[in-house]
Amino acid sequence: MVRIKICGITRPEDGAEAARLGADAIGLVFYDKSPRNVTLAQARAVIAALPPFVTVVALFVNPAREWVERVLAGCAIDVLQFHGEEEADFCRSFQRPYLKAVRVRPGVDLMQMARSYSDARGLLADAFVEGAHGGTGATFDWTLLPDDLSLPLILSGGLDEKNIEEAVRRVRPAAVDVSSGVEAAKGIKDAARMAAFISGARHGSV
Repeated sequence: MVRIKICGITRPEDGAEAARLGADAIGLVFYDKSPRNVTLAQARAVIAALPPFVTVVALFVNPAREWVERVLAGCAIDVLQFHGEEEADFCRSFQRPYLKAVRVRPGVDLMQMARSYSDARGLLADAFVEGAHGGTGATFDWTLLPDDLSLPLILSGGLDEKNIEEAVRRVRPAAVDVSSGVEAAKGIKDAARMAAFISGARHGSV
């Protein structure tokens, strides 16, 4: 069964609703250029509203080491997600499970990325949009994804309640990650869209 992450949570009620609807994980964005950026206080409030066994993922884009360490010291984070150009040694240096995001376009060698970040929990495939690091709502050509990737594949990029079932059926990812595709406004999740997305993902993985 495909795993589901709802990213860009900014409000406790949205995190709690995502969990109630069946999300396996929620994502908190610690990147000040994102409209979904959260403070440590906001993050703690979201985490406090979650039931047991929901994974909390902290997303960073080319962060300073001190910022990652401050977040880890201040919040109960389960997994780190690196969405920039972070080197593998940096990603693994925090002694915490991590995911590495790759912005997919022709010429990007996903097999080599998987080898370089061989200890990552998964490789997150997102759309390449110049100057942006996720949350754009853009899709990419799924045929660019290799069938024999050495790491679990997490599919992201432009997913929503309308295309998620087809995406899961075609790509057969280990997990899917959505942010803008289930929103009423940037950083504000829509419960009906989250429900439809989760239902579509589950149907697609049967």
